[in-house]
Amino acid sequence: MVRSRHSPTDEVSELVLSDRSIREALESGRLIVDPLGDNAIQPASLDIRLDRHFRVFRNHRQPYIDIREEMPELTEPERIEDDEPFILHPGEFVLGSTVEHVKLGDDLVARVEGKSSLGRLGLLVHATAGFVDPGFQGHLTMELSNVATLPIRLYYNMKIGQLSFQNLTTPADRPYGHPDLRSRYQGQDMPTASRIYRDYQGSR
Repeated sequence: MVRSRHSPTDEVSELVLSDRSIREALESGRLIVDPLGDNAIQPASLDIRLDRHFRVFRNHRQPYIDIREEMPELTEPERIEDDEPFILHPGEFVLGSTVEHVKLGDDLVARVEGKSSLGRLGLLVHATAGFVDPGFQGHLTMELSNVATLPIRLYYNMKIGQLSFQNLTTPADRPYGHPDLRSRYQGQDMPTASRIYRDYQGSR
């Protein structure tokens, strides 16, 4: 029989927080979600909602995307009103944001997941940014894409995804936002375009 090489502490860290543990984390301040939606806490996750702000790609303005360069004209902001739909067309990719401001303790990580009912319509809520580091605080930027063959209407305050949480084996020595890490998105309050170009500043 092959035995796991993980220590008991590792096994505990891999456990997903239950609804009870999520409530305890909120009550203790290890986790802050503001505002917390009605019935947001699910059996092993917490629902997050879509804000009214988006960043839309304007591809006709740029011949290509250069990851080494800041490209402020690659995207532009859009805003919808309470009952106004945002139309996400087939094959379109936009950045959205959560209504909730999220803050994680130094010993807690989160994962962004889509809602099953929306996934069955062809709506994907993240491309790769599904991991939220310990110490992060801000509104989460959602990477929204439509892989269906029909446009999808999105609305302000709709449930757009969910967060699941896991404990770390120990608190992070350098949580997200630590000065040594040059964290790009700490404190964001709007959908934020890529800042990968900062990795190349001073290298040429």
